[in-house]
Amino acid sequence: MDRARRPRPVLTALTAALLAVPGITALSSAARAADADVAVNGGFESGLTGWTCTAGTTVTSPVHSGRSALQATPAGSDNAQCSQTVTVQPNAQYTLSGYVRGSYVYLGASGTGTTDVSAWTQSAPDWQQLSTTFRTGATTTRVTIYTHGWYGTGAYHADDLTLTGPGGSGTGQPPAAPAGLRTTTVTASSVGLSWSAVTGATGYAVHRDGARVQTVTGTSATVSGLAASTAYSFQVTALNDAGESAKSAVVTATTSPGGDGGGGSSDLPAHALVGYLHASFANGAGYTRLADVPDSWDVIDLAFGEPTSATSGDIRFDRCPVTECPNVESDAEFKAAIKAKQAAGKKVLISIGGQNGQVQLTTTAARDAFVSSVSHIIDTYGLDGLDIDFEGHSLSLNANDTDFRNPTTPVIVNLISALKTLKARYGAKFVLTTAPETFFVQNGYQYYGTGKWGGQDPRCGAYLPVIHALRDDLTLLHVQDYNSGPIMGLDNQYHSMGGADFHIAMTDMLLTGFPVAGDPDNVFPPLRPDQVAIGMPASTNAGNGYVSPAEVTRTLDCLTKETNCGSYTPHGSRPALRGLMTWSVNWDRYANWEFQKNFDAYFG
Repeated sequence: MDRARRPRPVLTALTAALLAVPGITALSSAARAADADVAVNGGFESGLTGWTCTAGTTVTSPVHSGRSALQATPAGSDNAQCSQTVTVQPNAQYTLSGYVRGSYVYLGASGTGTTDVSAWTQSAPDWQQLSTTFRTGATTTRVTIYTHGWYGTGAYHADDLTLTGPGGSGTGQPPAAPAGLRTTTVTASSVGLSWSAVTGATGYAVHRDGARVQTVTGTSATVSGLAASTAYSFQVTALNDAGESAKSAVVTATTSPGGDGGGGSSDLPAHALVGYLHASFANGAGYTRLADVPDSWDVIDLAFGEPTSATSGDIRFDRCPVTECPNVESDAEFKAAIKAKQAAGKKVLISIGGQNGQVQLTTTAARDAFVSSVSHIIDTYGLDGLDIDFEGHSLSLNANDTDFRNPTTPVIVNLISALKTLKARYGAKFVLTTAPETFFVQNGYQYYGTGKWGGQDPRCGAYLPVIHALRDDLTLLHVQDYNSGPIMGLDNQYHSMGGADFHIAMTDMLLTGFPVAGDPDNVFPPLRPDQVAIGMPASTNAGNGYVSPAEVTRTLDCLTKETNCGSYTPHGSRPALRGLMTWSVNWDRYANWEFQKNFDAYFG
């Protein structure tokens, strides 16, 4: 924290030389009489059904034929690709064709088993046909077709996309909607579902409150990560290679009352105020003694514990020297203040990392040193737990690490192991929180690691496997909704800092869940509302992305009551949302406690 750094853009630029390799062509061929169009909804008459788009919508004008066409706008590091995976026959000839408008528009096919192909146009002020052909490999049964624009250009349009050739086994119509949906086991944090099998279905998608949250191959599922005593609605769709069925009838369930439901301490207030206290430095805001922090602050993160080197795992907590902080208290006074806060029901944590504290647990030796040194800090000061504030290059994913549910990158695996060890050592009341940046969490909706084709920033979404592995141990996740670039929300629109909509969209992603890198079969499940706090800067001095108290109030109204919302509509109200986090207590004191006073006024 404590910097005005925007995340690096995702590195996806290609060289012009790629446009000249064999297979990039604009050929066409006549379809044989026995061939068929195996693409689904190529005219976009059914919206985006059958397509997976990083950014896109359907419009009624301009269209090449029919009533609708695709419109998509590249932005930042997103080329606005829409893709579809279709079933094909091995050793068969196919023709991919479509009509496009715009600058640098591409139409292509990947996974052909031979040479992947694409066609493109530099400029098409009116509808222009693109066409290319390919032959599938000896064992190829699925091919992905796609269209996209180019970085930094304007919107493009596409319509009447076809893939003509022999139909693959299983092509045809999507299956019928499932029947017989019912609830089974209902707990404080999960709902079990079952339904009747559908002929021709190869899988099923579960929808919670209208959002797709899970895919399964059988006829039952358990939706977890729910809030206690909360009503939810569920529907199921059937899937096959031709597409997705209509949704089933709705069933509703209300989760049972529960205790803490996992995730650490159960004695936080229903709505908590979390703040970072500059304990090892002054940083322009001045040093604030722990005893002088008002009682409104429920969780106080001592900033920061830092490593002796990036890869050592050896964490040290050095309190602010008197030369920098003339009013710093003695160790005895500091420890007494911790005990006094705890006696008043507050939690005092050590926060590891921050702007300058790069931590990379590349080896098991570093992992073990991390556990040992962090335990020493906790024991020395009698702290309640640990906050992970890994920033910069602390976490990144290896090129072959593509599944957030089963990570293989050492820095990820070792961190998860270390935190689970600490949780087990200190027990159920151990408070575990984390404060990642949006680039490492919500950006995973579009990008994960280096991506299927490589070239992306390996840090994209790198916190997701950590959060997922620790979701039953995590007390609070408070993403830093500041010092951030624009991030795409679940509405497939980019949201920027500076207003309530950004906080609403970013928080709704955590509470709804989202497909990682746009893959509907790889969904990051939602967290419980009581596990989530919203991270905001306390003042304009604290970081980029400051919002006024009125915008903070609008954020809370929208997320907890579904009132006072702006352009983004969340997927339901979450009255159990835990609260707010801010950088920092010191900067809020510098601003006459504006952030704290607004929190107190809202939650009482």
